[in-house]
Amino acid sequence: QLMERGLLDIDAPVAEYWPEFAAGGKQQIPVRQLLCHQAGLPAVRTPLETSVLYNWEAFTSALAAQEPWWEPGTQHGYHAITFGHLVGEVIRRVSGESVGRFFHANVAEPLGIDFHIGLADEEHPRTSRLHGKLIGGDGPKAQSNVPEPLKAFMREMADPTTMTGGAFNNPRIPPDAVNTPEWRRAEIPAANGHGTARSLARVYGALSLGGELDGVRILESKSIERAIEVQAEGPDAVLGGMPMRFGLGFMLRSPFMPLSPSKRAFGHPGAGGSIGMADPDAGVGFGYTHTGFDRI
Repeated sequence: QLMERGLLDIDAPVAEYWPEFAAGGKQQIPVRQLLCHQAGLPAVRTPLETSVLYNWEAFTSALAAQEPWWEPGTQHGYHAITFGHLVGEVIRRVSGESVGRFFHANVAEPLGIDFHIGLADEEHPRTSRLHGKLIGGDGPKAQSNVPEPLKAFMREMADPTTMTGGAFNNPRIPPDAVNTPEWRRAEIPAANGHGTARSLARVYGALSLGGELDGVRILESKSIERAIEVQAEGPDAVLGGMPMRFGLGFMLRSPFMPLSPSKRAFGHPGAGGSIGMADPDAGVGFGYTHTGFDRI
């Protein structure tokens, strides 16, 4: 939407919009590389307290100071938690609104959906408790019948001093953090959207139909086509070498992450099996949410 309004150039350096981001040799990283997980910033090396999860300024300042883990643009790696803060800070710098407020005003409210990034306190009683570990699965016991890349990923994820471990566990997310007021209240865009499966389906339904649903347009069709062009594919540096494909913000269909029978499907699966997905060939949006996290 910001690109459509002429307010954001995805090939411009991030530092043009967020000057502090230039630290650590990042002055030339374009916005595009944030959107397709190529920026080399999946984790912060300095150990962070859990409280930083709930402090937008502290987390984004740590990311601005961080040196990339690899030469940006040379490979890709899933920015599991940092993605939301990196892209969200660009949204904040350009629009003047937090990602939660921007999403509410420009997507949720027009479409009439019950989905929130940063949940108001009065909505907390409506929220289901989550069970199990959001991050980390069942450790070594979960590795007996899974592909080797996934085994490697789970081994690395258990160690917060590694790049993969830091991507999921720095700041550490305590087992029951997702059921606390602090978690629900905060804006952690890559991890703590609160909403219904029907709301996910409605957003992706609009995207599957070229950006318009029930007379409400949230994106131009040409913007969607641009967003689902392959930007990065192949072994993922964070996910143990698992073969992944990314567009601009969206995960794209792959044999490893099929999403839908349609080769043009896009969206994103989530921890434990949740998913939001658009199938533009069938004109279908799909959402699935759950309350159990027995494995990632």
